Amino acid sequence: MAWIAFFFAMFTAVLLLRVAVLGFFESDGVPVRAGDALLPDRGQITDRNGVPLARDFQSYALWFNPKAMEGGPPLTRPAAEIAKKLVAIFPDMDEADLTRRLASGKGQYLRRRILPAEATKVFAIGEPALNPPEEPSRYYPEGNLAAHVLGYVASDGKGRVGMEQVYDAQLSDRATRGTPVPLSIDARVQAALEDELMRGIGEAQALGAAGIVLDVDTGEVIALASLPSFDPNKIDEEGMKLMFNRVTNQVYELGSTFKPLAVAAAIDAGTVTNLARRYPAGHGLRVGRFTIRDSHSLGASLNVPEALMHSSNIVTAQIADELGSKRMKAKMELLGFNERPRIELPARGFPIWRSGEWPRLTTMTVAYGHGIAVTPLHLASAYAAMVNGGIWRPATLHKLAPGEAPKGRRVFKEATSARMRQMLRMIVVDGTGRKAEAPGFRLGGKTGSAEKPTDGGYARTTLVTTFASAFPMDNPRYVVITMFDEPKGTPATSYQRTAAWNAAPAVGRLVPRIGPMLGVYPEENRDIDLSDLMPLVGGAH
Repeated sequence: MAWIAFFFAMFTAVLLLRVAVLGFFESDGVPVRAGDALLPDRGQITDRNGVPLARDFQSYALWFNPKAMEGGPPLTRPAAEIAKKLVAIFPDMDEADLTRRLASGKGQYLRRRILPAEATKVFAIGEPALNPPEEPSRYYPEGNLAAHVLGYVASDGKGRVGMEQVYDAQLSDRATRGTPVPLSIDARVQAALEDELMRGIGEAQALGAAGIVLDVDTGEVIALASLPSFDPNKIDEEGMKLMFNRVTNQVYELGSTFKPLAVAAAIDAGTVTNLARRYPAGHGLRVGRFTIRDSHSLGASLNVPEALMHSSNIVTAQIADELGSKRMKAKMELLGFNERPRIELPARGFPIWRSGEWPRLTTMTVAYGHGIAVTPLHLASAYAAMVNGGIWRPATLHKLAPGEAPKGRRVFKEATSARMRQMLRMIVVDGTGRKAEAPGFRLGGKTGSAEKPTDGGYARTTLVTTFASAFPMDNPRYVVITMFDEPKGTPATSYQRTAAWNAAPAVGRLVPRIGPMLGVYPEENRDIDLSDLMPLVGGAH
């Protein structure tokens, strides 16, 4: 009786062990995790309106199972013969490498995500060791739309680069993987932004472009694009080269887009109290061995609104000089320019930032966007603070519920913010931003064209052009930034390569497309009140 009991105990133990093994391996040898068949696939990522941006679907894979014939050889025919037949189905595979892998006798994936027709051809080879099992595969239904935001899922099932990496644990966790994760992105706005940037690249023959649409009151990123982009459905060598994110990871000297920030800092500090005061502008401003000049003559003198409208380096430098290094640097720090941009994405570039006490020349050049390099996202968050009443908030790709917006920190006084909204609007009405005008949308913004730095100076033939804007200026809702890398002067841009001819028009085309999607409609008879500033402008020439 004891021997019989022992026999049945051993038999039961073997059965339990077999069940455990089957829990981790399918009968064809493809590794799976216990209980996965009972769980939903990796969670979806959607836009803020529920549109799927990343989801799982069942696809075939090509698995080599050398133990398909128990006790038999790994293959019924030579590895070279099988490899040749597989290359006939998959011409991009390397026959020599495939032969080596088959001859190794090691179970492995030979290819992920194959078509049903290709799986049928694999079956037709008649080799038991070649198994095309069905398995979950990550799919991006909108192709390369918002690729730098989403990232991709690698062959090991782990998220890489974008929000796939940020949300990896949540999307994979047994308890949460079936719940869609909504982003702050609006797929419609994202598509429009990418379309206009691509058009701008084509017209100006630029190397690339970047853009962002940001909610000024919550910090939510409504769209974020870095072009050229990659296809997360097909990660190859070329795609890997294009994963660098120009919006969050690349730092640039963003030129004259900094001028409104410098003026706002001076108004806040009380060093600019009279906007009618005129500053000399007829000659270069000598600072030590360095001379600050304007791109062309803007007249003998300019007041503050004129200096912004016509983008004067000379006047902005004088305003910054009166403000002083300590106050200028402190304001830039409040805007987050001394740290990596605040957003969930893993790739975040560190600014080129001068530590310690700033020399007089640094303070003056920073005022017009030189001597400091930040990301376009830094600039977007700064402009949001400048127009929303003075509160800086970190950017986020999370969809926020009502009342979830962070409290933020005060950077500018409300009165300063109101004044800057007026001057930004004037730049578009009658300044360098005229080509961004979108009738009825009360757009305001500032152009910036900065020469690229090189060893020992600046490359005068290569520019980074930017237009930083917000709309509608009577009640700002969204900041829009567009940036082009090394645009050329072409017939489409009237042979001009500055921001006024490429970055500004891109925003002018984009805002009428996305405004109604975001609940902002054109109102031809409504605008911000400029009556107290209009008498001050017009005396530059």
